Amino acid sequence: MNKTTLAEFLTHAELAEPALRGMITDIAQACKAIAVQVNKGSLLGTMGSLEAQNVQGETQKQLDVISNDLFLQMNQQGGHYAGMASEEMDEPYLIPERYRQHGRYLLLFDPLDGSSNVNLNLSVGTIFSILRCPHGISEPLVMDFLQPGSAQVCAGYALYGSSTMLVLTIGQGVHGFTLDQDSGDFVLTHATMQIAASSNEFAINMARQRWWDAPVQRYIADCQAGSEGPLGKDYNMRWVASMVAEVHRILIRGGVFMYPVDARTREAGGRLRLMYEANPMAWLVEQAGGLASDGQQRILDITPQGLHQRVAVYLGSREEIQRMATYFKA
Repeated sequence: MNKTTLAEFLTHAELAEPALRGMITDIAQACKAIAVQVNKGSLLGTMGSLEAQNVQGETQKQLDVISNDLFLQMNQQGGHYAGMASEEMDEPYLIPERYRQHGRYLLLFDPLDGSSNVNLNLSVGTIFSILRCPHGISEPLVMDFLQPGSAQVCAGYALYGSSTMLVLTIGQGVHGFTLDQDSGDFVLTHATMQIAASSNEFAINMARQRWWDAPVQRYIADCQAGSEGPLGKDYNMRWVASMVAEVHRILIRGGVFMYPVDARTREAGGRLRLMYEANPMAWLVEQAGGLASDGQQRILDITPQGLHQRVAVYLGSREEIQRMATYFKA
């Protein structure tokens, strides 16, 4: 059986941005290095938490910092980026001058999504998003990163689960590559991934139910009512506490993922980060035929106001997201 490697896929793809070939290759190498660290975490003694907190006010895991450093180091050397921004850093990272002389792009990333799961040996991942650097800017500031998700030129994630996968879009559908441990190559195993239009599965943190707004309360209550309720079908609920794992499941078998604004997160604007999580995942979902909304508008149309801005997220199967929108308009 012929196997198409990531390198071969990129060679034959019609790339609107030729530099994407090198950028995606560097990202893939960084994800392989992070996968090794995740797999060997207990053996290396790097599974614990640090005393430090990141800009989000979250206690950092040792693997958060290790993954962040690996992603910076392995992606700056290709010379493609003028700057990078990470969920783990307060301010943008300015690429050393020797690497950014010709950098025309910006890289945003969450180095280890779902890191609270690492001690449980559950799936975690890395999320990334590539933007063009504004023309004439060689030392990008925060404002240069504040572009809507519709401006992305590449987005994707790596999933560190039973196998390591790289899933990405360059605006021509969504494709998944599985790491062959023997050859060290990412191999195309999930071409042109599509999200089922309808679904009977939802993912939400039910522990926060008492703080949800009325539209979310009504929608989940109708789902729980099952075939005897107004939606006329029985639903299953899932929750992994890793956005990468949740979105990957939706790409494979459909469903919806929800992280609403609630009474506890309203002041912050929500729980998930627009630039590092919502935008790249929203573009992947849309490229696979699904929808992504903050409850009021398309996520990819939001104009960011801050590097670490938070938003509500509802994404997944088209019919369910459209149905949910009617609850917000009622």
